[in-house]
Amino acid sequence: MMLVKLGGSLITDKARLKTFRTDRMKVLAQEIGMSGVEMILVHGAGSFGHILAKEHKLEDGYLNEKQLPGVSHVQRDVKTLNLMVMDALIVEGLKPVSLPPSSIVRFNNGALESMDYGPFKEYVRLGMMPVTFGDVVLDSEKKFAICSGDDLMLWLSKEFKPENAVFATDTDGVYPSYPPAEGGKAIEQLDWDTFKTIEGETARADVTGGIFRKLRLMFDIADMGVETWVINGSVDGRLMKFLMGHGAPGTQISRR
Repeated sequence: MMLVKLGGSLITDKARLKTFRTDRMKVLAQEIGMSGVEMILVHGAGSFGHILAKEHKLEDGYLNEKQLPGVSHVQRDVKTLNLMVMDALIVEGLKPVSLPPSSIVRFNNGALESMDYGPFKEYVRLGMMPVTFGDVVLDSEKKFAICSGDDLMLWLSKEFKPENAVFATDTDGVYPSYPPAEGGKAIEQLDWDTFKTIEGETARADVTGGIFRKLRLMFDIADMGVETWVINGSVDGRLMKFLMGHGAPGTQISRR
């Protein structure tokens, strides 16, 4: 069993509202299909979620009723993205099944509190591929919250103890600074001490905490004994090579 996350920056143009990278998703679906690996797939919301969520300040939870149309729009848009991901997988002969977090995840004061694993387990037993994604979910304190694909990767890792947790992005791995310096090389093995020296932050609109929160969640996964990697899914063949155990360039996240 593997957990694979297709980052929002990989399958969408995060700078352009609701812009799906159709050709890239087609290649990724082909590589997943050819690998033959049993997996649970997670994908980010990208420009189908982050831009409008930031505009409506959904990451802050309920502030006023003017935000509610934003909740509706973002939930609709991320489901639209999910349908396009599902279509790409189905075309390649895979058997995906969509599990929206808004129906199975609950937050408490901005942190994931509970998740219904039952559907995941039943569909896996059927030989299907559960697919879930970044979404707006209920929060018992803040009324609603943003559930990121990285949150889902952590909680699914806790329950399923996969062999690998693979984060496919649009870069070669984790860099010493953000934004990466021109000509800079990705770190091959990221330990906790090196993580603390990483500088800067991305300028992209991201309502899920940016690169540093993502990396902390990756360390949480690695601490469970799950091999955790960041690889470049925008390079043809790289995801497939990794899934099939042939090795691929990227950053491995060490235990703390």
